[in-house]
Amino acid sequence: MSNEVIGLVALGVLFVAIFIGFPIAFTLGAISLATGWLVLGPVVLDLGVLQTYSVMRDTVLAAIPFFLFMGFLLEQSGIMERLFKGVQQLLSGLNGSLYLAVLITATILAAATGIVGSSVTLLGVMAGPTMIKSGYDPKMSAGAITAGGTLGILIPPSVMLIVMGPVVGVPATDLFAATVLPGLMLSGIFIAYTLVRCWRNPALGPALPPEMRPKSLGPVIKDLAIGVLPVIVVIMATLGVILLGIATPTDAGAVGCAATFVLVMASGRMSWTKLKRAGLATLEISSMILLLVTASNLFGAVFSRLGSADFLAQALIGLSLPPTMMLIVILALIFVLGWPLEWVPIVLIVLPIVLPIVQAAGIDLLWFCTLVAVTLQTAWLSPPVALSAYFLKGVVPQWSLKDIYAGMVQFMVLQLLAVGIIMMFPKIATWLPSLN
Repeated sequence: MSNEVIGLVALGVLFVAIFIGFPIAFTLGAISLATGWLVLGPVVLDLGVLQTYSVMRDTVLAAIPFFLFMGFLLEQSGIMERLFKGVQQLLSGLNGSLYLAVLITATILAAATGIVGSSVTLLGVMAGPTMIKSGYDPKMSAGAITAGGTLGILIPPSVMLIVMGPVVGVPATDLFAATVLPGLMLSGIFIAYTLVRCWRNPALGPALPPEMRPKSLGPVIKDLAIGVLPVIVVIMATLGVILLGIATPTDAGAVGCAATFVLVMASGRMSWTKLKRAGLATLEISSMILLLVTASNLFGAVFSRLGSADFLAQALIGLSLPPTMMLIVILALIFVLGWPLEWVPIVLIVLPIVLPIVQAAGIDLLWFCTLVAVTLQTAWLSPPVALSAYFLKGVVPQWSLKDIYAGMVQFMVLQLLAVGIIMMFPKIATWLPSLN
């Protein structure tokens, strides 16, 4: 058996092991080390050390704790909760109002933090209990929360886009501009889907009972103002300084974190206990995410060293397909690889392999990167890995993993629809950057 085939077999074993229920990070690490030792020998241990060290030294990944801390500060202070409550109360007489509240809040939160894990966790904490109490469909509720949370990988500031820029030779600021409209479009598709489903079947998301509706609009407007204005300041403090070229993403994360800290302290709703809780949660989830990134990097490195990634790329070149069909095949490959892998090895390993093919076909790189970003966002909702499911399950244990998966698949289909729309209308991605 050739090394390339062994790599593909390892990918298949990874699917099976994770589907059975083995821990994702340790499964990635174990299969990487076992496969590497079988083919490469003790060298795989050196490879593991180098990959771990590279993650530890990556200044871009250092932004993750900053963005997470921002999200948890907003959670502990109740600012995002007031925003969610304000939208919920404003639309309380509408079927599916909680879905709308989740998706609108998720869109704003995505622009404030750009981290999927913290967004899904925060949305689950805020919306899960209320959805259960209001009799909302568990599948659709889980789908709305996880899909809304994944907007953070697409809507700027996105760490993935910052990493992707140098790989494809496109400025991160251009990638930010290219993904704004697709991100808002995707949010709109989610909202339209939930509204139509609830209009046809009100049992999926019944209107809030009269006792849960506001008696006047005054408090609702106040909650919206308190929830929206501080987040706008945070967005300007993070995304603004990046787009203006004032600071790097990590520096911008630190600035945004400082701005969020000042805002939540000024709100008067932050205590030492809440601050400590936010710090510990940041430490815990940062460690979990970085462990996953390290393990996936190791798997990606072994997969590439075995020649499996190059084998797949050469197979694509040998097909001699038209540019549009080649693009579809590349996106399909990225979609499949996104199931077992984090976006890090895909962006750092797969994209450089397919980049010459894309350039030879004359495909616009901004358009291509936007399509890749939406496709990788889809991977966050693809069982069996689907990290969003585990983030949500951790904070809403009442929902079964089966229901969470069933809900995510609905929204994954909507994301694939969005990929198709962007393919048919490239201007959605290229129009805004062309204004610069």
